[in-house]
Amino acid sequence: MKRFFSLVLCVFVSLCSVNTFAKGNLQKGNRYLFCHMNDAGPAWTAYALSKDGIHWHDLLDGDSIFSDAVMAPIEKRSRDAFICRKHDNSGYLMVFTDMDASQASRKRMGKVETWDNYGICLLTSDDLIHWKSKNFDFRKGPSIFLKETTNTPYTDWTTINRVWAPQIVWDEDFVWPDGRKGGYMIYYSMWNRAEEKYDRMYYSHADETFTQLTMPKLLFDWGYATIDADINWVEADQRWHMMIKKEGGTPGLFTATSPSLTGPWSEPVEDDYVNFEGKKKCEGVSAFQLAGKDTWMIGYIEYSSRPKNYRICEADRFMRNFKNPKNIEGVSRPQHGSFMRITKKEYKRLERWSAKHKKGK
Repeated sequence: MKRFFSLVLCVFVSLCSVNTFAKGNLQKGNRYLFCHMNDAGPAWTAYALSKDGIHWHDLLDGDSIFSDAVMAPIEKRSRDAFICRKHDNSGYLMVFTDMDASQASRKRMGKVETWDNYGICLLTSDDLIHWKSKNFDFRKGPSIFLKETTNTPYTDWTTINRVWAPQIVWDEDFVWPDGRKGGYMIYYSMWNRAEEKYDRMYYSHADETFTQLTMPKLLFDWGYATIDADINWVEADQRWHMMIKKEGGTPGLFTATSPSLTGPWSEPVEDDYVNFEGKKKCEGVSAFQLAGKDTWMIGYIEYSSRPKNYRICEADRFMRNFKNPKNIEGVSRPQHGSFMRITKKEYKRLERWSAKHKKGK
């Protein structure tokens, strides 16, 4: 009988460590991974680990976790990394902006502006260490997307000038043309200077292989530029919450809500937002929950100061009432990124990898 109750307890604990009931991306484990853009000179993608979501330490001494020359074939630099688990816990996914924001790249690529770019990358991994990348160069237009529709947001895709900050959320309600249900919604800001006035939020869906995308569709248009959206299901009010940066107007990070991932999305809430930085500029918001907690942690970069400040603040279970902003501890040059819960086993595997890397230097 004692062994039986021990087994029941183990099963219960295991179930509690996986977010089996909430919508969105699968959550598992009571350790934390911060996958972010390292802002030391030319950007690259780096990892940091934490046992409590508060105190962090770099992996690989803050170095790149992979070769950008291989993973980001258009401009050889990765920015704005977002990481999550596959919905069935069979591996891991990442997306990032393929972009080199240097003057040399501007000249080499023939860009109109330094901050222009042309595509994003979708990555898969079995172990968080070895990654495979599929690049999407949006200048190629409809030929890179699945042919499930002929509707296209642009007449001329060759004039695309921004595809920024992609993120992933599992959409259990999406239905493919052949009747399959479920897909990864990839949402990002996009701007075609020749055909629209400012950055707008678009979305596509990726299949289980994470190598194919549907034709981009407009997610919303509030009449001004918006970038760096972060979408999470909030169990407390049974709605999707999107935190986002409005380009222009009152500085800060704002929240919109929707009953459905694809909208309609409400106008941003104007009286409850991340406003700690005053007139200083901030972006790259990323929300996550600590294991066993129903409240939220909100990461973002305040980039007006020198040096820049990567903050983590707190919010209540409704993802409201933001408070207690503090600089992240123990991370070298953190910039736009994302947080993912990991298990003790995954934590130890990444620690061993980092230690082996240091010995080999």
